[in-house]
Amino acid sequence: MPLSVVILAAGQGKRMKSDLPKVLQPLAGRPLLKHVIDVAQSLEPADVHVVYGHGGERVREALRDEKVNWVLQAEQLGTGHALMQAMPHIAADRTVLVLYGDVPLIQQSTLTQLVELAGPRTVSLLTMMANDPNGYGRIVRNARGQVQKIVEQKDATKTQLKIRECNTGILAAPAKALKSWLSRIKNNNAQGEYYLTDIIALAVKDKVKVAALVSPTVAEVLGVNDKVQLAEVEALRRQQICRDLMLAGVTLADPARVDVRGTLRHGSDVFVDVNVVFEGTVVLGNRVRIGPNCVIRNAQIGDDTEVFASCVIDNANIGPRCQIGPFARFRPTSTLAEGVHIGNFVEVKNSSMGAGSKANHLSYVGDAQVGSRVNIGAGTIVANYDGANKHRTIIEDDVHTGSNSVLVAPITVGSGATIGAGSTVAKQVPPGKLTVARARQVTIEGWQRPKKQPKAS
Repeated sequence: MPLSVVILAAGQGKRMKSDLPKVLQPLAGRPLLKHVIDVAQSLEPADVHVVYGHGGERVREALRDEKVNWVLQAEQLGTGHALMQAMPHIAADRTVLVLYGDVPLIQQSTLTQLVELAGPRTVSLLTMMANDPNGYGRIVRNARGQVQKIVEQKDATKTQLKIRECNTGILAAPAKALKSWLSRIKNNNAQGEYYLTDIIALAVKDKVKVAALVSPTVAEVLGVNDKVQLAEVEALRRQQICRDLMLAGVTLADPARVDVRGTLRHGSDVFVDVNVVFEGTVVLGNRVRIGPNCVIRNAQIGDDTEVFASCVIDNANIGPRCQIGPFARFRPTSTLAEGVHIGNFVEVKNSSMGAGSKANHLSYVGDAQVGSRVNIGAGTIVANYDGANKHRTIIEDDVHTGSNSVLVAPITVGSGATIGAGSTVAKQVPPGKLTVARARQVTIEGWQRPKKQPKAS
């Protein structure tokens, strides 16, 4: 049967105590709902429907590029009511998989098993064995171990409250039967809501098999209702990613202090020190070493490159055998060729640097095209901004700039040129020559430094 996925994401999330809708709260740099949409799409369903409500247009706008059908739940009348809103958009011959926008760690492998259990006369239900079942609906089975119903905690008896097998809310069911059951559920419960869980008892009454699949871990079915739970889920996700990285051969100095907020691809023998944050899509080549306290965002770093402590690399392409930092910053669209050295307190912005070039100390290279084997002296800056517009500077091969030089764009510094220390260069620099642009040194005889007046006592 073709698969349709419905993601229930209409909850307000009052316990978050935030103006941001709950499903847009960030987990690993992406909204909670984005994680669920991604795992739903990985199943290659015929369609994905997202039932939204609280925060309405903010949710749709934040995820406007997602290939989903948005379904509005104008009134918050429970999970059963939410699913009712989506069912008119789903053909009767489908299997319907129900997910939740605040359960972000659910795994594709688990959902695949769950969907395979479902059929024309079978509902599959994902459950979990909780050490502390407080707050969860309980799975009630008969003497033969067959699922009979789900009882919400507020409606459970003392005996039912002792049950450890709990409902996750995630299920798969045939669409035709599901529509029938949803039309029959009532709201005569403590909350006055239409519970999706009530369809299990209706399925049993109609002699439809309920196949329960126990989740491999509790972690992947945890919901997020407040900032404490958000932090717990964040830690669990980080733990899983770091475990996968280490099993794939990456050395992490301390997996508890590495944060991957996106996708990290890597070669062999990569080393990552503590307190490193990866954001977006990051690619690390073979034998790359990342020092402590670095932030690397949407970047590619070539083989055998070492990034020393406390660097920020943002949307940059770093070539092989480079040395970066410590305390270096790359702003977007910067590119380094092979063997470039960028040292402490150097900033590179929207610039390219050729093979073997160096900027080792206290420099700013902005909007520049730097050739090969160039040496940028300590304190050199490329003055690229005139207060209104940015201008390009071209520095050809084998140029050396003296310390504390200023290159005022737009200019071209010719191949092999040397710029004397302390020069402010605002005109073209000819190749192969020494250019000095600074005032003559003068000593003023008889000059005295002004003296401060003594303070009144």
